[in-house]
Amino acid sequence: MLPLRRLAVAGLRRDRGRGLASSGAPREAADAVVVGAGVVGLAVARALAMAGREVVVVEAAPSFGTGTSSRNSEVIHAGIYYSPNSLKARLCVRGKEMLYKYCAERGVPHKLLGKLIVATSAAETPKLDMLLRNAKESGVDDLRMMEGSQAMEMEPELQCLKALLSPSTGIVDSHSFMLSLLADAENLGTTISYNTAVVGGHVGYDGLELHVSESKELQDDYVESHVSPQLTLLPKLLINAAGLSAVPLAKTFHGLSQGCVPTAYYARGCYFTLSQSKSPFSRLIYPLPEDGGIGVHVTLDLNGLVKFGPDVEWIDGGMDPVSCFLNRFDYSVNPQRCSRFYPVIRKYFPNLKDGCLEPGYSGIRPKLCGPGQPPTDFVIQGEDVHGIPGLVNLFGIESPGLTSSLAIAEHIVSRYL
Repeated sequence: MLPLRRLAVAGLRRDRGRGLASSGAPREAADAVVVGAGVVGLAVARALAMAGREVVVVEAAPSFGTGTSSRNSEVIHAGIYYSPNSLKARLCVRGKEMLYKYCAERGVPHKLLGKLIVATSAAETPKLDMLLRNAKESGVDDLRMMEGSQAMEMEPELQCLKALLSPSTGIVDSHSFMLSLLADAENLGTTISYNTAVVGGHVGYDGLELHVSESKELQDDYVESHVSPQLTLLPKLLINAAGLSAVPLAKTFHGLSQGCVPTAYYARGCYFTLSQSKSPFSRLIYPLPEDGGIGVHVTLDLNGLVKFGPDVEWIDGGMDPVSCFLNRFDYSVNPQRCSRFYPVIRKYFPNLKDGCLEPGYSGIRPKLCGPGQPPTDFVIQGEDVHGIPGLVNLFGIESPGLTSSLAIAEHIVSRYL
């Protein structure tokens, strides 16, 4: 876990043959560089190190997993919602299998709870049938349709007309999981450099150049051309796993066709916690999906805390790159938003009492589709798309990114090494 100024002595090789960058910054050759120390970046770093690569992870924050990776529902998804044969479907189903195995072997706290997706009106019941068919086509073969009476016998506080039971859905301690991935990667020789921001990149005749600087050097009045890199990394393989800043980062790569860089959209989701000590449910409870998300649902953490969320609030996607790199999103939870939660939750939990929801936390989803647009797939973009050897961009890695993380890493190693 090294700061930028110590990267040069952390196993990188000074590339004297290429001299200095025009800014005077030293240039260091690197085998594989991963930008972003979220759950996907750490999983990729670990997989690359296991494959024998010398890996450097650069992260703008002072620690790992401070963005979307630590601001989600911590659910191990089954793979129900995604288009069959999509990356989301395939990597979620594979990732679920890998994640449960990894957690069991490494002692990462997790729990197989099961989930009920519920229809609370006659108009919603056909949508459950569609989800069931979709899930089967994606290889999820353990779902069971049940009448509302059966579901309410399992969960007495629940109200619904029909439900879809997913027995393989669970929860995981995402921090412990990331800590374990980090330990694996470091034990295999991976170098982690926190407080290290990417301020630009270049694709030239000599290959990839990644311009980095200590995060503290970036100011509110940042203009890309005015920030001189403190170090130029020359990676053979560059994985852009920057999450919320993956698209803005790609836009700084001179030489990368901007036609290959999608438009970024951002959706904030707020969570509220239940003030009562005893949980009304023993399983996760989900309504049917909504525009931009999968509905305000009930999740439990490993301590039994009940959370409701996330909702969907589309926010400005025109942030400057550094605001994204430094995660300067607004994560505050407006207590007034709970007024929107009560009527939605009471559709399936009618005994929810006034005043028992308390502000929890929020997260931002890096999306590739905007309001009213159909859901998009993960984008794992390599040379076959943009024509640049050694560059792999990961765009739109939202849910089920946590569940899929090990499978995403496996996919990258099998396809791009």
